[in-house]
Amino acid sequence: MSVPLSAASGLENIDPEQIKTFKDFLISYNKLSELCFNDCISDFTNRSIRNKEDKCALNCLEKFLKVNQRISQRFQEFQMLANENALAAAQKMGQIPGS
Repeated sequence: MSVPLSAASGLENIDPEQIKTFKDFLISYNKLSELCFNDCISDFTNRSIRNKEDKCALNCLEKFLKVNQRISQRFQEFQMLANENALAAAQKMGQIPGS
């Protein structure tokens, strides 16, 4: 007797939006891992990570996180401005009473 994966793992009670958010996180994490690995790791002759590779990977991660944070801030600023403009336009057309 086979049990569906979602029923066996308890995923049927998880909000689809949470699953999408987690999936998006994993996609970003995998892209970051691949990007930093390809840029920083070059010596496969030794089991240990060289100091240069370690520093490169940390710098790569920090840059990625800073850029991601900056893009998120800009997006939020843009959204607030767009909402303010839409509200002003609606008020100008008389659809919403002025404050």
